[in-house]
Amino acid sequence: MIRPTSPADLEPIRAFWNPLIRATLVTFSSEEKTAEAMQAYYDARHAAGHGFFTALVNERPVGFATYGQFRAGNGYARCMEHTVILAPEAHGRGLGRALMAALEDHARAAGHHQLIGGVSGGNPPGRAFHEALGYRLVGTVPEAGWKFGQFWDLWLLQKILT
Repeated sequence: MIRPTSPADLEPIRAFWNPLIRATLVTFSSEEKTAEAMQAYYDARHAAGHGFFTALVNERPVGFATYGQFRAGNGYARCMEHTVILAPEAHGRGLGRALMAALEDHARAAGHHQLIGGVSGGNPPGRAFHEALGYRLVGTVPEAGWKFGQFWDLWLLQKILT
């Protein structure tokens, strides 16, 4: 089941996101989310009217997707960048696709023109996931990220919504 994220979802999201931050290349960040940082992240998205959705299995959060403006400034007001994160046990259930569908519908209804996914070059499954949803590779930023003692490329994948 997919539903809008509530503040009660934040701690369970943090519980599956932090191990991914620590041990994988789904994000370049190595800074784990504190409860305060998670709340601020949620509050900023909510205040801006940007979508934030949670995937549930047995009423337990196992994934989320959200978006925010790609770059600052009014010239980018219709270009959004998204984040989609699934707990390992949520893979292969169609929840990532369902989260992205909810996010795309929300962004489209809000008048946004496109969504961009920034995917780590060390995460080929993330790239394949986006391409299967109709995102296309529009750029590679060589050695943009640093994690686990080395530089990694950043793949930018784009989907036009309108």
